[in-house]
Amino acid sequence: MENNQLQKLVEELSIEKFQRPFLHNATFNSRLRTTGGRYLLSTHNIELNKLYLEEHGIEELKGIILHELCHYHLHLMKKGYKHEDKDFKELMKKVGAPRYCKPLVKLKKKKKTQEIKYKYICTNCGQIYLRKRKVDLKRYVCGKCANPLKES
Repeated sequence: MENNQLQKLVEELSIEKFQRPFLHNATFNSRLRTTGGRYLLSTHNIELNKLYLEEHGIEELKGIILHELCHYHLHLMKKGYKHEDKDFKELMKKVGAPRYCKPLVKLKKKKKTQEIKYKYICTNCGQIYLRKRKVDLKRYVCGKCANPLKES
């Protein structure tokens, strides 16, 4: 789906569900990572995450569009458009827009486990310090007994 097809879909959903026209721009934003979409208050445009279309399909995207259109129409009508506002919750219930979107599976990254590269031992008490980065032995001493450290 391209941006022009998305624009047409948003305009159709706006007329069908809200009986009001969508007069601004709807686009895909590839930089969105943690959200399905966003309504921009300053420009009244809607940006959507294309990964939701690819991973969850058109129905999930329509739900996200309806959610953002709730923000859009309420803001233009000068009513409560924020998530906690009563007007917003009522309109979402009326049009069947979801409160949250499904999580993306592709987005989840595995945590990098950095290997411990450096091992330091206190020359007096034998306290062991494991570090990912190199430590300047002239500046740092043992935290227990304040004696110098040596690399092992």
